[in-house]
Amino acid sequence: VQLQASGGGLVQAGGSLRLSCAASRRTFSDYAMGWFRQAPGKEHEFVAAINWRGDSTNHADSVKDRFTISRDNVKNTMSLQMSSLKPEDTAVYYCAASRAKYYTSSDPLGYVYWGQGTQVTVSS
Repeated sequence: VQLQASGGGLVQAGGSLRLSCAASRRTFSDYAMGWFRQAPGKEHEFVAAINWRGDSTNHADSVKDRFTISRDNVKNTMSLQMSSLKPEDTAVYYCAASRAKYYTSSDPLGYVYWGQGTQVTVSS
């Protein structure tokens, strides 16, 4: 499956952005999905994950109550609604897919398909 992330941009601290990840395959619902991010000079960091049906999610503590992951299996898309953004949220955000339909782990090894990333920059 090919993944295309979009929606990044420049926003002031406290603002909101909505990232989207479009999948190429009609069998999008066969995959659990996740968002990761990487800031300059830092390790890849888990952000959020969602199972194939969208009824189970996992959010990193650093984004809990500010970010919400969701998916639309009809449109083959996944989204990340980000609010109350902070400068430390600045990173390239990647979407990823796991063949394990119920996978919502933060372990990147469980995700086999990755999008190209979209830049999010939060100014103070």
